[in-house]
Amino acid sequence: MNIEAFREYCMSKKGVTEAFPFDADTLVFKVMGKMFAVCGLERVPLAVNLKCDPDRAVELREMHDGAITPGWHMNKTHWNTCVLESLPVSLLIELTDHSYNLVVSKMTKKLQAELKAL
Repeated sequence: MNIEAFREYCMSKKGVTEAFPFDADTLVFKVMGKMFAVCGLERVPLAVNLKCDPDRAVELREMHDGAITPGWHMNKTHWNTCVLESLPVSLLIELTDHSYNLVVSKMTKKLQAELKAL
């Protein structure tokens, strides 16, 4: 998956915005103001940090050695770095959805209701 396709998929999700809050090379996707994907555009190969359930994160790292690693510059328990070109598109979509849903599940009831109303 290339960055354009990844960006398009993220932006198609409800309540998502994109920004460069850290620097001009770090693209961040947020749902209702909460980060669920971070992509360092200058990294080679291109990779994205996605939030993940801690137990599943370890399992994914073991199954996809090198293509999924502990989150770069993130909490290594809750974030994975996924190399976009090294993983099947279907898995990247699944992991992006998982990250998005984890973030939404931790939101206040008020924010969840606002998201649902969009």
